[in-house]
Amino acid sequence: MSSEDPSFLPKTGNYQELFSYQKSEIVYDLTFRFCERFLTYKDRTVDQMVQAARSGKQNIAEGSKAAKTSSEMELKLTNVARASLEELLLDYQDYLRTRNHHIWDKNSKEALYVRGLSNKSDESYETYREFADTRDAGVVANIALCLIHQANYLLDKQIARLEKDFLEKGGLKELMYKARVEHRRKQ
Repeated sequence: MSSEDPSFLPKTGNYQELFSYQKSEIVYDLTFRFCERFLTYKDRTVDQMVQAARSGKQNIAEGSKAAKTSSEMELKLTNVARASLEELLLDYQDYLRTRNHHIWDKNSKEALYVRGLSNKSDESYETYREFADTRDAGVVANIALCLIHQANYLLDKQIARLEKDFLEKGGLKELMYKARVEHRRKQ
């Protein structure tokens, strides 16, 4: 709590700047397009895959916004996002396995190419749109796997940071107590 900013609440909520959110948004868009191209809407898997992708993205946003008043809620929702993307990862692996498509090794030239695309500063769904629109189901599903692995890695790092921050800074009640003690000291 500084003299310029009297609020003791943490500055949070700009989820669009989180790399985990940006990557999850790409995963959602790619999953939507994958389902549109390669699955029939009568297939229950479509709803499950789109919902898992959406849940990953939305829970990152919701957790980031909730962080202002609840570090516990931020951690829980970020972990829900991670679990949702893990579910989606399994759906793509199941799709590839049951249709006799090859799953790329993480060090294959194809996977390394996708990883290279992820290093672009302006990475977005547009980076992958041509692949999503023109490649076969096996290629698009493997691209999705690569992106989900990246999102999961980012979320694992984010969860570890949230745990560390909680241990070092505490939660809202501790911040409120500290702010109240500081306010009384200044009177």
